[in-house]
Amino acid sequence: MEMALQNPALAMSASRSKARAIAWWVITGVFCFLMSFTAYAEMRFPDVVREFTRLGFSAGYFREELSWAKVIGVVVLLAPVPERLKEWAYVGFAINLVSALIAHFAMGDAVAAWIWSAGSLALLVASYGLRTGSK
Repeated sequence: MEMALQNPALAMSASRSKARAIAWWVITGVFCFLMSFTAYAEMRFPDVVREFTRLGFSAGYFREELSWAKVIGVVVLLAPVPERLKEWAYVGFAINLVSALIAHFAMGDAVAAWIWSAGSLALLVASYGLRTGSK
């Protein structure tokens, strides 16, 4: 407290840092919830399996592999692991979401079909930008 009174810039910096950490947890939490839900949906809902196949992806092993990779990525983003592992999770999610957008665009899908992927990608970019390791 005394240090903050002597140096208001230090107090403001600590306040921004705390706000940034809270924003990261909220945005990353929402993103991880969405990815967990899509992993579950890809494994359990027949309509999602049909959509996966319609987009040209394998309904078998690839869908299951992708779902488990999402679960692992969620754990890595939320767990206290080295920053390098988190970066790989961010890259994996980015590849997944960009691939989903490309597939939807290639099929000529309407906005309603690809907005989930675009919104998730926006959350991912925001989470990456807010992580404590970034400057």
